[in-house]
Amino acid sequence: MSRTTVIVLVALGAGLAGLAFSSAAERLRDRDTAAGESVPAGPQTASLGWRETFGPTGEQLVFSVESLQVTPTGWRARVSVTNDTTAAYEVGDPRATLDRSFGLMLFASGKPEELEERNVSRTLPAVRPALRYEPSLPAVLESGDSWSGTISAPGALVAGSWVRVVFGALIVVGKPPEGVEDTVVWITDHAYRLKP
Repeated sequence: MSRTTVIVLVALGAGLAGLAFSSAAERLRDRDTAAGESVPAGPQTASLGWRETFGPTGEQLVFSVESLQVTPTGWRARVSVTNDTTAAYEVGDPRATLDRSFGLMLFASGKPEELEERNVSRTLPAVRPALRYEPSLPAVLESGDSWSGTISAPGALVAGSWVRVVFGALIVVGKPPEGVEDTVVWITDHAYRLKP
């Protein structure tokens, strides 16, 4: 692929991302805003203490979100994932596509029904992927292991929208234990409403 082609593709991707952001901002605007316009969330820090599990007892993946911070230039979240299953999961593939990213999703409400409906209808919002992982994700999360760290990315988030944290995809190495999926993308049931 020529350098010109790469530059055109990058410019096209940036344009589409801008269009997607403006469309999402329009849909997610705070209905209480007097001007009726979306505004970026201001700097804020939320101590969340979320802990959610996936899988049957004895074969669970545990997803935790300690905190979320919106900065003047982006966002960061302190998160962890624990593998309490008997299988290992691929997590940190440096060649991963966006659908393998940890990150954030913005919703119009914090209602679990919205998450469920959008998941079933395959209309989930785009992941705002984390671009930094500190420390780096492990390539494989072995049975009994945990990873804790900070995920972050630049970019504004829309005030009044509800943030959910996305973990995944985690892909089982070998055969999954009974009752456990071979690929897991976890979107938190909990949600946090961004302040102006």
